Amino acid sequence: MFNKKITAAMFGIAMAASCLTGCSSDNNSTDNAVKVKTSSPKASKSYSIVCTIFPEYDWVKEIIGDHSDNIEMSYLLDSGIDLHNYQPTTDDIIKISNCDLFVYVGGESDKWVEDAVAQATNKDMKVINLMDILGDSAKVEELKEGMQGEEEEADEEEEEEGPEYDEHVWLSVKNAKLLCAEIENNVEAMDTANASDYKSNLDSYISKLNELDNKFQALADSAKENTLIFGDRFPFRYFVDDYGFDYFAAFIGCSAESEASFETIKFLSDKIKELDCKTVFTLENSNKDIADSIITNSGQKDVKIAELNSLQSVSKDDIKSGVSYISLMQKNYDVLESALK
Repeated sequence: MFNKKITAAMFGIAMAASCLTGCSSDNNSTDNAVKVKTSSPKASKSYSIVCTIFPEYDWVKEIIGDHSDNIEMSYLLDSGIDLHNYQPTTDDIIKISNCDLFVYVGGESDKWVEDAVAQATNKDMKVINLMDILGDSAKVEELKEGMQGEEEEADEEEEEEGPEYDEHVWLSVKNAKLLCAEIENNVEAMDTANASDYKSNLDSYISKLNELDNKFQALADSAKENTLIFGDRFPFRYFVDDYGFDYFAAFIGCSAESEASFETIKFLSDKIKELDCKTVFTLENSNKDIADSIITNSGQKDVKIAELNSLQSVSKDDIKSGVSYISLMQKNYDVLESALK
């Protein structure tokens, strides 16, 4: 995983620029962040919410609904770049500095956030760290049998930092319910005038998440295959643990590796034969080369490739087309249902 570092000079420039901007919704927007502004006739104060990844953005949007008071939302990764490769711009830092609520994941990829929040202009800003909310439920990254580890330089300082945690908390629908409740609490505290609206919107959204959660559980209970073979990175640890699936994969979820070793290919090929698996899974935007190699080396003729969406590369164009957290997770359900029945 990349260790994100922002130079002191960049923060200095960002903070100086932020002094020239207010916390109102009249600030000029930039092209690299989706912004949605909703207002009611009784709106008397403006608020700003900044989210790093798409699931957070979509959850906040659902909770705000159609009756909130003048709330401007920014989604920083709307270009489609994933969390592990993201580097905040000066404009991004300014948005965070001035916002009323900032929501981020809180894993290794978000190391840059600490400085951004510490130097924020708005000292009343509310901050939600998703992994902190999960607490002891956050999972340590798992280097499972057959999985190719990353080459790491010997660095005593990094070793002293302790274990790295799996960042992909949003791929658990059960986590989503807990995290949405925390988001609602903070939005309500930010804008108490519309507390009843936010509570109602949360209740409605939790019902939809419960329905999806129950569907995944029923699928797992009835599945003929219980093991997922991934010819790719594996960000679905929280998901498989929720429903009792097993898995084998080429890389951990945050891996920067793109070339699988012969040993990794052979291990996964042998697993296909051993377990009589009919599907090798990949992620969105994968070139499928590793999956193809696994299938070829297995010698099995009836194995197919299926794609699951990790919700890490959702762009502003995708949002305009109507995608949502639930629609993408429903699509994953459809893929799994076809593969595991």
